[in-house]
Amino acid sequence: MTDILKIERHGDVSLLTLNRPDAMNSLDYPLYMALEDAIRASDARCIVITGAGERAFCAGDDVKQILSKGAPSTPEMAERAKATGGLTPAADALLHTDIPVIAAINGYALGWGAELAIMADMRVMAETAKFGEIFVTRGLCCDAPGLGRLAQIVGREQASELLFTGDVIDAARAKEIGLVGRVVPQAELLPTAIGLAQKIAANPPQAVQALKAGLRRTLDPDWRDTGKWAITEIRRLMQTEDAKESAAAFIEKRTPVFTGR
Repeated sequence: MTDILKIERHGDVSLLTLNRPDAMNSLDYPLYMALEDAIRASDARCIVITGAGERAFCAGDDVKQILSKGAPSTPEMAERAKATGGLTPAADALLHTDIPVIAAINGYALGWGAELAIMADMRVMAETAKFGEIFVTRGLCCDAPGLGRLAQIVGREQASELLFTGDVIDAARAKEIGLVGRVVPQAELLPTAIGLAQKIAANPPQAVQALKAGLRRTLDPDWRDTGKWAITEIRRLMQTEDAKESAAAFIEKRTPVFTGR
């Protein structure tokens, strides 16, 4: 799995790079599992997550390998999900780690790529990058992070607009609504994100981890309960004609026609 997720160390900072640039760093099952394993095994004081290349941070689920098949899992993924109550295992790892996480959004962050970005504690975004919770355009519900965290970040009204329309917004709009803390030129993205991570990593690690645990204790829902509800809805929706039509239209490069079935 290591070739699809590059792991580099910068002192006490771990840089994780989703490495499927030809597929816009979209997530197939091996990459989901590699990401989960890397988060759970990390002993870094701060983690930075980015995507290979400049086109995409992460374009979400691989449509050809996951969404077009009408099944949300493989036996191995299903086995992992048993331990998380149905919450996507990579999300479970990210949402429960006490290590601070920074998303360095280098390009399109779409679908679960958007979820990945909002699971980070901080977001640094390239000026040319885009963000979109596009699940509704696929006939699907978003995953637990979009339900439990997006409104925390941007407020309920802005979250509702992003979720219900599936609009893709640019970095300037993301900064305007408070979705990201910093917008920088592409060339400054990783130096800025790693520099921020190193500043955090220089602080006493137990204090930093206690602060993150305290924020989670104070602000977060029961992620596993929300995840169980979300995966039940996603599985139901993946069997609808509209979800299948969305995947087929994407692959065939045409406009989908939704019927409400």
